[in-house]
Amino acid sequence: MGHLPFAVVGSMDEIKVGNKMVKGRQYPWGIVQVENENHCDFVKLREMLICTNMEDLREQTHMRHYELYRRCKLQEMGFVDLGPENKPLSLQETYEAKRHELYGERQRKEEQMKQMFVQRVKEKEAILKEAERELQAKFEHLKRIHQEERMKLEEKRRMLEEESIAFAKKKATCELFPNQSFMASGSSIRKDRDRKK
Repeated sequence: MGHLPFAVVGSMDEIKVGNKMVKGRQYPWGIVQVENENHCDFVKLREMLICTNMEDLREQTHMRHYELYRRCKLQEMGFVDLGPENKPLSLQETYEAKRHELYGERQRKEEQMKQMFVQRVKEKEAILKEAERELQAKFEHLKRIHQEERMKLEEKRRMLEEESIAFAKKKATCELFPNQSFMASGSSIRKDRDRKK
């Protein structure tokens, strides 16, 4: 501690001094060697840091520098918040706050999804009801057409039955009176033709 403040020269360059390579700096007036105690205090500083105060250096690095770095990174990620008095909250408080925030966000998304689902169900129901109305209208139309066709067929059947009965009567009359039937049948055929026209 009596050598403080240290005068340190640093260099990564290797320079040939005599027949030996040493780290140092080349100046116009000469060479400054990094590990020569007559030129600089690098060796004393290294011994003080590594040999004497290594444990203290490690503790300071871990407790101050690393924890500060870790806290900054956690703040960037959103895991460390500052309380109302700008004091950092504990990890448990931060975890609970983050959990509560994520839970609220999840609830909002679930509510949005439910509303979207209900809206889509209503739209589908409206489409299905419209299709059902269209099918009902088609069914009613086809039913009317069927009724009309049935009525026409009934009318034709009734007419054919009448013609069949009339024909049977004429046939019976012709069999009773063969000569008259020939003449009557001719006139009746004409009458039938005229009626059909």
